[in-house]
Amino acid sequence: MTDARLTVERLRSLVAEGAVETVVLAATDMQGRLQGKRLAAQYFLDEVLAGGAEGCGYLLAVDVEMNTVDGYTVSSWETGYGDLVFRPDLTTLRMVPWHPATAMVQCDLAHQDGSPVAVSPRQVLRRQLDRLAGYGWRAYVGTELEFMVFRDSYEQAWEKHYQSLTPVNQYNVDYSILGTGRIEPLLRRLRTGMAGAGLVVESAKGECNLGQHEIVFRYTDALTCCDDHAVYKTGAKEIAAQEGVSLTFMAKYDQREGNSCHIHLSLRDQQDRPVFPRRGAGETENGQPGGLSPTMEHFLAGQLACLGELALLLAPTVNSYKRYVAGSFAPTAIAWGRDNRSCALRVVGHGGSLRFENRVPGGDVNPYLAVAALIAAGLYGVEHQLPLEPEFTGNAYASDAPRVPATLREAIERFDRSEVATAAFGKDVVRHYAHAGRVELAAYDAAVTDWERRRGFERL
Repeated sequence: MTDARLTVERLRSLVAEGAVETVVLAATDMQGRLQGKRLAAQYFLDEVLAGGAEGCGYLLAVDVEMNTVDGYTVSSWETGYGDLVFRPDLTTLRMVPWHPATAMVQCDLAHQDGSPVAVSPRQVLRRQLDRLAGYGWRAYVGTELEFMVFRDSYEQAWEKHYQSLTPVNQYNVDYSILGTGRIEPLLRRLRTGMAGAGLVVESAKGECNLGQHEIVFRYTDALTCCDDHAVYKTGAKEIAAQEGVSLTFMAKYDQREGNSCHIHLSLRDQQDRPVFPRRGAGETENGQPGGLSPTMEHFLAGQLACLGELALLLAPTVNSYKRYVAGSFAPTAIAWGRDNRSCALRVVGHGGSLRFENRVPGGDVNPYLAVAALIAAGLYGVEHQLPLEPEFTGNAYASDAPRVPATLREAIERFDRSEVATAAFGKDVVRHYAHAGRVELAAYDAAVTDWERRRGFERL
């Protein structure tokens, strides 16, 4: 355990020394955001450590702007918007080095009777991890979040209605050492801050859009990866604000390349052996690197079969679907290929590193829900022994392969009637997140955009 990852005993010592004064108690909401309270550290140790804390159940029944919304069973005016219990998961205790004397613990959400809240994102993922464990498998995951940085502060961006912002780079800096050097002080703070919070940093690189960058962290077990993802996303915004700039993870900020969140997934068995490579096949099979095991073939076939039905959990907002443009490095075709970035599913690595990458999610994704969807799809393929179609070679954008859903409306309809989703997650979860999608869609449908005003104010 690094110094960033804390035991309760270590936390007690730090509190006694005065080195920790605040404990952030956080749970992840439907939008993938950390929500909770800042607690006096001694109060956390004396009261919350053993018994948990309480917070309004509306945290799982609001839209992105925190408006109360009708139609949820977990929390509503009819139920009085009662409290849920925040149960600290002590394996997530960590330091938060970008705030002085601060630690954090992430929580599972429970009802007052102690039962888990089935629709909470962390619980949705836990259920799929339990299903995997029934096969003797564990999922390992890495998420790759892109973001765009602007020289405007968040307050300035708000006052400008998020228009005419100044990106930190004025041209494409993909892989550019010079381009990343322009904002290395910020990138370094992000890297060192996350390392101080227990994440293992691998690299930072520039990306295609103006001011766009990516920091990559080492893969880890699925739940830890999603917890770290949520900490990083919040921490990156907090650090940017401290530096007087702003950054966004939104899937599609403008008409150039969007912010992706590619998700890499592999499996290991109870002996910690990789499940995806074909045993005894050596480094190549039929001239290709890394032969696929039958399990991986079925698991990957499940991704292909279920991606359209589960897309809502990978792309949860109206804006998500604006990434899917031919030639944009965001996928439009539901196909798989070896190291083929035109496909929705890209197989990479060989031997123990063999894995697949799902390229559908954007930076707005809730990682718990997305990883749960990938596991559910894979297990569907395994349970039904689905055969894997031949890999796609060439330009999948120009293929006749099935398409990634083009709109949130389509994704909601397919998710809501999906037998795969109902069997994997349960009716309550499907109903909850389909409703969340409809809330998002209704808000968009009611909005009058700047594009409409510019197009129609005078000329129509």
